[in-house]
Amino acid sequence: MKRLFVAVATSALLAANGVGAKTLRWASQGDPQTADPYSQNELLTNLFAQQVHDTLVTRDKSLRIVPGLATSWTQNGLTWRFTLRKGVTFHDGTPFTADDVVFSYERASHTNSQIRQYAGPVGKPRKIDEHTVEFVQEKPNPITLEHAAAIFIMSKAWAEKHKVERPLDFKNREETHAARNAMGTGPFVLVSREPGVKTVLKKNPNWWGKFEGNVTEIVYTPVGSDATRMAALLSGQVDFILDPPPQDLVRLRSTNGVKVVDGMENRIIFFGFDQQRDELLYSNVKGKNPFKDLRVRQAFYHAIDIEALKMRTMRGASVPSGGITPSILGSTPDAEKRMPFDLKRAKQLLADAGYPGGFEVGLDCPNNRYINDEEICLAVAAMLAKIDIKVKVTAMPRATYFPKLEKFDTSFYMLGWGGAVTDAQTTLSPVLHSPDAKTGNGTFNYGKYTNSKLDALIDAAAVELNADKRKEMIAQALAEHNAQVHHVPLHRQVIPWAMKSNVNVIHRADNWVMGEWVRID
Repeated sequence: MKRLFVAVATSALLAANGVGAKTLRWASQGDPQTADPYSQNELLTNLFAQQVHDTLVTRDKSLRIVPGLATSWTQNGLTWRFTLRKGVTFHDGTPFTADDVVFSYERASHTNSQIRQYAGPVGKPRKIDEHTVEFVQEKPNPITLEHAAAIFIMSKAWAEKHKVERPLDFKNREETHAARNAMGTGPFVLVSREPGVKTVLKKNPNWWGKFEGNVTEIVYTPVGSDATRMAALLSGQVDFILDPPPQDLVRLRSTNGVKVVDGMENRIIFFGFDQQRDELLYSNVKGKNPFKDLRVRQAFYHAIDIEALKMRTMRGASVPSGGITPSILGSTPDAEKRMPFDLKRAKQLLADAGYPGGFEVGLDCPNNRYINDEEICLAVAAMLAKIDIKVKVTAMPRATYFPKLEKFDTSFYMLGWGGAVTDAQTTLSPVLHSPDAKTGNGTFNYGKYTNSKLDALIDAAAVELNADKRKEMIAQALAEHNAQVHHVPLHRQVIPWAMKSNVNVIHRADNWVMGEWVRID
């Protein structure tokens, strides 16, 4: 709380020194992982990267693709040509050119990058002139623009000056100049970043886009305690909370001076299993891996009472689903069906698999990333105890959690997947595909399972330009994934944002707060 008071006092002083200045004092349970825009593919990290950097194409309030740093584009077979916006400068005043686009896409394709599975399919970049760049693809990509909307554009000169030509290796705790500094063309300039303390942004007066709001500064403060975040909002010390606890929503909705804006997030929450090791980590089972047996994975699925999870743990702030894609638009009716809650069936499956007395296993879980993430894991552990599965929950902050997963140091884990893209391919390739070091596909398949039938369907859908054929391939891929229970889906999050009544925001389905659209009356 002391840190929070200091941040608020600082922001108030800065606002007082500017004519008409409006400071958005914002708090959430977590913190951006890094200022490097490619090193981590995670919501808060991407959200802040979007405020500092632009992309060739961007999204409007309904998530539709619109021009960004590129004013237009054309396609000729496997070649895409983008015409770049003229007169754009980086925050340090240097001009934006095609060289920065080529550099950024090459940097985003590095093995340290968690967005290389998006950069690669756009194609190999080449400069035509100062304001024209082409991408030559090895294979057709039906969602080229969706991928292009995910690649932030950095300053080549700045990166070379500070020796950050490649993304930092976050999982091994590498610290470079890009960890706390950034240089983009976006609506806000990164003033300072103190990990775990606060991040300060200021308005870029030279931004090429349109400011619909009146925010001139953003002071972001991570506050892990639910009670402390709520106290800060109710006392007026912060203006906006991205993640109010579900148990406090009734009180917030009836509190004068506070309002809650709701929306379903384009994100699915699910569990994954280590399906690769011959002997499971963090378990009392020796010499084999229970999760390699489909019957065990099915048993875990049948043991989860999803309605109880919705009503008791989430307090209604979730939409249960059997789907594995973030958006229902990228799924199929059959893929959305859940396996039923059935303890008798779950126990029989375990007995058939050779575990009539159950077994012990560790469950890794974040405690500051998803809504009620640790509470979900504890509730599911209690449900699994009813089929004699003894689960030890290890919950940790996202800064520790995600590097642990990247090292595949897990047996059983929680993950959420989503964002602005509604197309199923951006789940199929990075999350459901077998790991492929060359392409980056399967980067987020932390269970490291391999399924050649599933891979073939995913790869075929990735290059199919006929919409009907592609839809059928996606349906087959989702059916194969679900039949093999490679993951256990839980629900899509319903995201409430809480704020002072004079704060006006646009609630986008990707859960991104766009500072340029925020107005404080």
